[in-house]
Amino acid sequence: MSVPDESEPSAATPLLAPAEGVPPVLDTAADIAAAATRLAAGAGPLAVDAERASGFRYSARAYLIQLRRAGAGTFLIDPIPVGDDLAPLAGVINELEWVLHSADQDLPGLAELGLHPARLFDTELGGRLAGFERVGLAAMVERLLGRALRKGHGAADWSTRPLPDEWLNYAALDVELLLELRDMVAADLAAQRKSEWAAQEFEHIRMLEPPAPKAERWRRTSGIHTLRRTRQLAVVRELWTTRDALARARDVAPARILPDAAIIAAATAEPKSIAQLRALPVFGGPRQRRYSREWLGAVERGRTLPDSDLPPLTQPFDGPPPVNRWERRDPAAAARLTKARAAMGELSSEHAIPVENLLSPDLVRRLCWDGLPDYSRAPEPPAEPSAAIDDFLKAGGARPWQRALTVPVLTEALLPAD
Repeated sequence: MSVPDESEPSAATPLLAPAEGVPPVLDTAADIAAAATRLAAGAGPLAVDAERASGFRYSARAYLIQLRRAGAGTFLIDPIPVGDDLAPLAGVINELEWVLHSADQDLPGLAELGLHPARLFDTELGGRLAGFERVGLAAMVERLLGRALRKGHGAADWSTRPLPDEWLNYAALDVELLLELRDMVAADLAAQRKSEWAAQEFEHIRMLEPPAPKAERWRRTSGIHTLRRTRQLAVVRELWTTRDALARARDVAPARILPDAAIIAAATAEPKSIAQLRALPVFGGPRQRRYSREWLGAVERGRTLPDSDLPPLTQPFDGPPPVNRWERRDPAAAARLTKARAAMGELSSEHAIPVENLLSPDLVRRLCWDGLPDYSRAPEPPAEPSAAIDDFLKAGGARPWQRALTVPVLTEALLPAD
């Protein structure tokens, strides 16, 4: 199968500024209405990007929206002051195909504003399916269009107001060539006969529901593995919950309220007074001192919690255990996983698609752990084992193209003929 050759990239021409200049930031209802009119007069798909303030803010809301359409130009929208005035814009762009890079990152925040694409093309995901080893926007623009994009502000605090001119230039460039990139990726997918596979993946991303909050998120506190007593875990849980409530109320990233290292230090020391608390690293700082009573109250709740309410040392598994425990707990399942991984690796090489895009690794693990007798989840197993595997993968969200490729090889790997 033909895939892009990325071994010798050609020299790229720097793209330092938008060809039409950096457009003004639109932040009034009148601005939005005028932009909607101009976009409606444009043609073809709509390039879309959004800038968030990850690492600075609690929410995942969009703090800047970039749009570009042929015949209409580029638009930079500040959604904060016009969040209730976007109906004219939604009425136009919600009927269009949107082109985004890593769409799953931006769609949730845009959906909060009532903006939803009728169709989707994800250039990053398309690049993966086309076999590109490097699928960052800058890398793909350089490879396919011969232009070098500026970098440097993607991780900035986009809640800053006013936004610096250099940031706005960077933001406008993110959609400057996105439509051209879409066409190049689409052509590559068509040449490899992967257009339908990509279409199914794009629609899957477009229709994804927001994920349910993960259970016991406090267990992801960095350094928690160093704690050995359930009482300490209870303190971590209380401090984490207190921090999360404060961060949500202030729309500040939790780590900027209190770093994980401070939570672990308090759980280890279990201070019994404000003085003892403030003697610990971080807690004596000016930003943390204002919440000393809240922090100490959280420690006290965890320290005095009844034994019956203490969290277990390890989180109950929802699904298969860690793979490194399979050989001891179920050697047959471990053998199935080894065979399945080998088969999926060969399929990945054959079609030049990352193995994780062929099928969710978690779904493969669940398939191998459950074993064939449980695949169908039905009182009577189907006559054909491949049908059982197909049913299992379908129930797990695998798309038709994925099942068409993987069911035969997984059937052969997991159920060799007698």
